[in-house]
Amino acid sequence: MIEIRKLHPLYGAEIVGVDTGKPINDAVFAAIRDAFEEYSVLLFRNQDLDDERQIAFSERFGPLENTVSANSGGGGAFARQSNIDIETGEVIPSDDKRMLYQKANMLWHSDSSFKPVPALCSLLSARIVPEEGGATEFADMRAAYDDLPEATKRKLEGLVAEHSLVWSRSLVDPAVTGMTEAQKAEVPPARQTMVRVNPVNGRKALYIGSHVFGILGWPDAEARAFVAELTEHATQPKYVLRHEWREGDMIVWDNRAVLHRATPFDTAKYRRLMQRTTVAGDAPTVSAA
Repeated sequence: MIEIRKLHPLYGAEIVGVDTGKPINDAVFAAIRDAFEEYSVLLFRNQDLDDERQIAFSERFGPLENTVSANSGGGGAFARQSNIDIETGEVIPSDDKRMLYQKANMLWHSDSSFKPVPALCSLLSARIVPEEGGATEFADMRAAYDDLPEATKRKLEGLVAEHSLVWSRSLVDPAVTGMTEAQKAEVPPARQTMVRVNPVNGRKALYIGSHVFGILGWPDAEARAFVAELTEHATQPKYVLRHEWREGDMIVWDNRAVLHRATPFDTAKYRRLMQRTTVAGDAPTVSAA
């Protein structure tokens, strides 16, 4: 069976002895899935993945989302996190709108929380890694929720937040020049509960992030101040796991239970290619109005 090595006192684990590029029997995958529910962030080292093999492993977790067309992956199964032009192979200039679009990935967020049915998990594989910079950080929303004052937990009961990709992009690019009007129309705002419960183990987690622009029934300023306060609490160093990438790494993370963000690297000096697949969730977090 697999070997599990903890990465952080609260969450995160390295899975040793699994080649995700090859067929995995049901018993081994069941152990991986159990570890996913327990640890929220799983690291696999030295994986020999191409796009086809990554898709095959990702689909063991469930059906895949198509990424939004504004991403340089172009609306397919992959969301490219890269400064390399997909057609020419050349480095994309730092002032290109495609790089501006990616800059918002440096804000704490949960993938696809702006969709009516948010994602279950994301799988990110490191194909080309810069010599320095470009780490990914995760924040444990389960432990952050557990540590909230009881009064704040009561305040969160029943609250529904409004999420928008256009909003999060506007935080780094007020005119949202990285998205066309048609691309903005693809992703209207979505509503999500502010606390999510894991259906397997019953653990509660804060469900927030940079896509949140409002709370139903609250004035905008009050809502954004409350979300900022929660985010500041939830991203304290004690909740954060930082991963410095090596080529061949793959990480699977639970979008229901962690926030994540990219960190900078010298995009003019180094090349970077990360390929992300995203597994769709199975239901909305709130009932349709």
